[in-house]
Amino acid sequence: MTEPRGELSLRNLAMPADTNPNGDIFGGWLLSQMDIAGGLAAKGRSHSRIATVAIESMSFHQAVRVGEIVCCYTDILKVGRTSMRIRIEVWTMGMPYNQTRAKVTEGIFTYVAIDENGKAQPVDREEA
Repeated sequence: MTEPRGELSLRNLAMPADTNPNGDIFGGWLLSQMDIAGGLAAKGRSHSRIATVAIESMSFHQAVRVGEIVCCYTDILKVGRTSMRIRIEVWTMGMPYNQTRAKVTEGIFTYVAIDENGKAQPVDREEA
């Protein structure tokens, strides 16, 4: 696939402080960007607080380099009563002259809609 799947939910610049000992962007930083993007999509869908409850699968395709623009795309796969499964793809674009996009990782995350007490609540509910 040469085009991102889903909506652009987050864009960030990979910085030197985000690197691992090899000089590439640390996988944990990339995972956190994916979780933020998925959380934004889940919050937008449920109109409530959300909690990440699972990362079903994740695979890295290539390294991310310092200076690349990291773009997270989200696609809501399934909405249950209290949970949502969201596919998150991360694509990069080079800066400043190389605008070629490349998919670097993808994963499926599960989020649960929660109330102000942290208890699961329906994603689709009537607002009082």
